[in-house]
Amino acid sequence: MSGDSRGGDSRGGDRKFRQKDLDPARVAARDTLRAVRERDAYANLVLPKLLRERHITGRDAALATELTYGTARAQGTLDTIIAAAAGRDIADIDGALLDVVRMGAYQLLRTRIGAHAAVSTSVDLVRSEQGMGPSGFVNAVLRKVSQRSEDFWVDELAPDVADDLVGHLAFQYAHPRWIAEVFFDALGGSAGQLQAALAADDARPPVHLVARPGLITAEELALTSGGEVGDYSPYCVYLPGGDPGDLDAVRDGFAGVQDEGSQLVGRAVTVAPIDGSDAGRWLDMCAGPGGKAALIGALADIDGAHLDAIEVSEHRAELIRKVVRDLPVDVRVADARDAGLDPGYDRILLDAPCSGLGSLRRRPEARWRRRPEDVAELVVLQRELLTEAVRLVRPGGVVVYSTCSPHPAETVEVIASVLDSVPDARQLDARPTVTVGRFAGADATTLGDGPHVQLWPHLHGTDAMFLAAVTKDRA
Repeated sequence: MSGDSRGGDSRGGDRKFRQKDLDPARVAARDTLRAVRERDAYANLVLPKLLRERHITGRDAALATELTYGTARAQGTLDTIIAAAAGRDIADIDGALLDVVRMGAYQLLRTRIGAHAAVSTSVDLVRSEQGMGPSGFVNAVLRKVSQRSEDFWVDELAPDVADDLVGHLAFQYAHPRWIAEVFFDALGGSAGQLQAALAADDARPPVHLVARPGLITAEELALTSGGEVGDYSPYCVYLPGGDPGDLDAVRDGFAGVQDEGSQLVGRAVTVAPIDGSDAGRWLDMCAGPGGKAALIGALADIDGAHLDAIEVSEHRAELIRKVVRDLPVDVRVADARDAGLDPGYDRILLDAPCSGLGSLRRRPEARWRRRPEDVAELVVLQRELLTEAVRLVRPGGVVVYSTCSPHPAETVEVIASVLDSVPDARQLDARPTVTVGRFAGADATTLGDGPHVQLWPHLHGTDAMFLAAVTKDRA
């Protein structure tokens, strides 16, 4: 494999290949992957902006989205395959080249794009910036990658399935091993469930819309968007494709983009049983960026209640203000552990900061950024927040604790720890708070034995949301 794989060509690229001659979809995908690698940017924030700025629409936008998110999602598996094909460690390959090689390998292994197109367009991208030498390296590596299917590469490079099933599945479905171990534990040690969960997590997620209560129904939103009413949340619509920002209902604030599992969490705090009358004093303790606050606020408006929304970041607080305008919601910038709030809330949502392991399919690069040690620090924060939530709720009121993570350390263990330390707190059965839609029928069996609820992509088509309900006994 000739060519310098670490640096660019001093000529600044081949004059035959200028930016205007390149495929705009692949350029946008490359630039997004570069921003993710260089600046720790988020692909789902960078790419839509690039597409708008460059007026990339239709099939080109769809291709850019597929290549960006797919490459980011499969990065770990792709890197192992690329290293084997290149005969060198990933760390020894220049980052700008690696972005393109990853994208080319993704096309070869996980799309129907022809091998010639995948290789030649990748070579052109590198040649336009760095010249013949580096582009020759990319050509050689991708041609070697193309000689085998993904299944053959997995058979050669993944841990042996008989000796290390979890490691094999983690490699096959592009997850860090430690995350696969967390899922395995959370799923009760079921190999079949683990494989299904990883496979669902490794697929492109559907877009879920939320119909704002009091403004539009799910049925109306489905008709106007061309979508389908959701299975569980009474406000959910599944959007088959396209940019949700193009929908009139979204632009006008009648609807938003929100995973169905998050909708169920937001609804749960408004329907959870409480002891005594509801005075309408509700709290969202960690409200940014505002999706659940908007849903709860809309339901509060219907019920004559009022919602206090706490957010530690001024920037995120401003995002909340934008989506809750005209709703009975007050937004306060504060640390929810010490926000100066008076106790006595009837209903509290604590959607706690977490590892986000339950939404990896929607944040494709996140699985390769998170580390096991991140969880320990988050657990301390989660316990402190839940302890404060129990202090703030009135006796007989309810706290709904949720995380977008199935990690036992962030879910059942946090609940158990706080219940042990707060004598008058006890857990309620949270399953009735989501018994709606298909959960009101046969699908109720997938909610498990309680008292908490753990949703999963492979079982429910939602993010892996966890929710539990806690009350405080009267003296």
